[in-house]
Amino acid sequence: MTTDRGATPRSDRAVIAFLAFIGILMAFGIDAALPAFDELRTDFDLNARGVSPAITGTLYFAGMAIGQLMCGVLADRFGRRSVLAAGLVLYGLGAVASAAAPSLELLLVARFVWGLGASAPSVLRFAIARDLYEGDRMARVVATFTAVFLIGPIFVPFVGEAILLVGSWRTVFLVGVLLAVVAFVWTLRFGETMAVEHRRPIRLRPFVEAFSSVLRTPVTFGALVGSTLFTASFFVWLGSSQPILDGVYDRDSQFTVFFGLSGVGMAVALLLNNRLIDRFGTRLMLRSAALVHVVITASALIVVFAADGVPSVWLWFAWAIVTNAMTMVIGPMASALAMEPMADKAGTASAILGVSQLGLGSVLAAIIDSRIGSTVTPMLVGGLVFGGVGLAALFRSTRH
Repeated sequence: MTTDRGATPRSDRAVIAFLAFIGILMAFGIDAALPAFDELRTDFDLNARGVSPAITGTLYFAGMAIGQLMCGVLADRFGRRSVLAAGLVLYGLGAVASAAAPSLELLLVARFVWGLGASAPSVLRFAIARDLYEGDRMARVVATFTAVFLIGPIFVPFVGEAILLVGSWRTVFLVGVLLAVVAFVWTLRFGETMAVEHRRPIRLRPFVEAFSSVLRTPVTFGALVGSTLFTASFFVWLGSSQPILDGVYDRDSQFTVFFGLSGVGMAVALLLNNRLIDRFGTRLMLRSAALVHVVITASALIVVFAADGVPSVWLWFAWAIVTNAMTMVIGPMASALAMEPMADKAGTASAILGVSQLGLGSVLAAIIDSRIGSTVTPMLVGGLVFGGVGLAALFRSTRH
């Protein structure tokens, strides 16, 4: 059982269920929209505009990246519950506005607002975990709620397709409002987790101090760099798997199945990793997962070069399953490791970590995405470069 200084004790299961749900809520804004891309393309005549429907996801991510810094600073001043509740209200308003948008321009603005709201659960789930846990126990809890959170990528696209059978893309977006209402009520019942003595005033100096602490703490900075680079590798898969399945392998109709299966692999890896953390500890498992990612990518790249950039779809997908699984294992462990020395700055530190992973990770992934055409070579080259540098950063981080 865990408690937040005088509040009703919570079981680990209750904490994990809550943090996983707000994580799924965050991911819903992206995953549910994937099956609706064709309708968006038609309704807003995107082909004639020369615009990809993926831009709706880009604006959502941009809102999340910008919103995380604000949420982190505000949460360190006013506590987790009030900031999370406010973010969920904004999330619901963004979803409503997106569903009602009469033009592409207004849709993009609404998606940005939706992303701003989604930044609250994105950043605060890790801050809440740090409030309640520490050490290997925190790493296990983070890994578990991340594994449960991955139910989203597995099932949400199928949910989106099911909704499209009876409604339109606007109906899909409206479901986000219902999820926000559930999360809002649950947040009020869950209560505050931040100790009053850890609250920090909203001034530039405390933020600069927190930012400086992140940069000057070897464990935190190394984990931040490593997790950002491995996240960038995963974002390449997120942004380019559909174009590759369509343009390289002519399997666009099977995208949802491939995407769901990759989510299953990630969830299984996280659940297995929990038991391994108990036995070997966070640092050893973090180094091992990063090393597996790099070795598998280097080996697969040799085969890709031999096949002139177009290996069997099953070999490419096998590589993707393994490396995505390792990335999902690395993410929560690196985040837990980075947050460990940041107890009195958890909200701001979590925001800096989230902005780096989401903002910088998206930019790095976009560089690789732009080079993908008729082969999968850029995807694997990017994975090897990001993985190699990320591995070095994590090895440095875990030496301390």
